[in-house]
Amino acid sequence: MREPTVDSSRLTWRTSSYCANGSSCVEVGVFDERIAVRDSADRHGPVLTFSVGAWSSFVRGVRAGTFERA
Repeated sequence: MREPTVDSSRLTWRTSSYCANGSSCVEVGVFDERIAVRDSADRHGPVLTFSVGAWSSFVRGVRAGTFERA
């Protein structure tokens, strides 16, 4: 299945409040009931898209420490 094309210039992008200027961060935007994610250091680079459900599961996992390194 082909994912919809994202016109990233039309999205309102957000970064975490923990992200300092010049840090390696991701930006998140919402479009057509999908979540778009990109590298804040490469705003013209590739954009990954996720369903709202998949993104919500990922965020829950991050908050729960599921992806912490041992």
